[in-house]
Amino acid sequence: MARVFSGMQPTGVLHIGNYLGALKHFIPYQEKDECFFCVVDLHALTIPGDPEVLRRKSIELAALYIAAGVDPNKATLFLQSNNSAHAEAAWLMQCVAKFGELGRMTQFKDKGQDSESVTTGLFTYPVLMAVDILLYKTDEVPVGEDQKQHLELARDLAERFNRQYKEIFTIPEPRIPDTGARIMGLDNPEKKMSKSASTPANYVTLLEDEKSILKKFKRAVTDSDTEIRFDPEQKAGISNLLSIMSVVTGRSIPILVKEYQGKGYGHLKVDTAEAVIETLRPIQQRYHQLMQSGEIEDILAQGAVKAREATHETLGKMKDAMGLVSF
Repeated sequence: MARVFSGMQPTGVLHIGNYLGALKHFIPYQEKDECFFCVVDLHALTIPGDPEVLRRKSIELAALYIAAGVDPNKATLFLQSNNSAHAEAAWLMQCVAKFGELGRMTQFKDKGQDSESVTTGLFTYPVLMAVDILLYKTDEVPVGEDQKQHLELARDLAERFNRQYKEIFTIPEPRIPDTGARIMGLDNPEKKMSKSASTPANYVTLLEDEKSILKKFKRAVTDSDTEIRFDPEQKAGISNLLSIMSVVTGRSIPILVKEYQGKGYGHLKVDTAEAVIETLRPIQQRYHQLMQSGEIEDILAQGAVKAREATHETLGKMKDAMGLVSF
C-alpha cells in the first residue's frame, strides 16, 4: 500500500480543470492506497486577503472533496492549519533550503520576483509545500506537469536532509494522470484553465448552474476549420473539448474523433457541455447537503487528529536529528 498526499488551496474557485485534472483521480487512489488530502489554507496566506473569505472557502473546498467522492472512512481529509507540524517543519526545512533554488521557482519568478511588496511567504512557500509531502513519508504525489518543479524541490530537500542529518524522509515520486491532467481554458485553449484567470469565460466552476455551463461551452474558442481531430498544436480548442469529453465520459479520444466525424463544432460543444452538467449534478447535490448538515466540520475535526498522529513521529525525528532538545 502506497502512501499518497495531495493538497489544494482554498483560493479562487474550484473548476472542472481542478476536478478532471486532479480531484477526480483521487477517488480510485483511496481504494488501494493510504491517502491524505489536505486543504492547504496556510499557503493561501502568501497573498493577503479577507479572513472571513478564507474561512468560508476552506470549508467549501473540503465539502467539495467529499462531494466529489473522497470517503473520510477511507482517506484522511484535513485543514493544513489544524496540524501545526506543517508550520514547524517548514521552518526547520527552510534552514536546509538554499536561497538560490527558491529564487528559481517558476511561480515566484512569475508573481513576485520584481516586486518589493510581495510577502516573504510567497518566496518560501515551496518549502512548506515540500514538508506538506515529506511529513507523511509520502510515496507518491498526484501532480500536474506544472507542479513537477515543486515535487523535484521536495525530493532535493529530502535527499539533502537525509545526507546532512539523518535518513528520515521517504523520497516521493510523481503520479501524473495520462488523460485530463491539463485542461485548457475555454476562452484561450493554449493556456491552462485557471481559477485566477481574468475572465470567468476561462473556466466552469464545480458549482456553476446548467445554463451558464452550456453558454460557456457554446462560446468556447476553437478555430475556423471544420474537421474534428485531436491535434493540440494546430487545433487546441477542439483537442481541449475532446479531452474534457473523454475524461468525463470515459470514452477514448480516438473513439470520440470517429464518432464526431462529419459533425459540426457546435454539436461537440453542446454534447461536451451536457456531459459536464451530468457529471457535476450529483457533486453539487452532495455539496449542498454537506454544507447544510454541518457534517463537514466533524469530518475535518476527525481528519485533523489523524493528520497530527501521522506526522508526530516524523517531526520529532526531524527535530532530534537537527540537535533540538525536547522534554
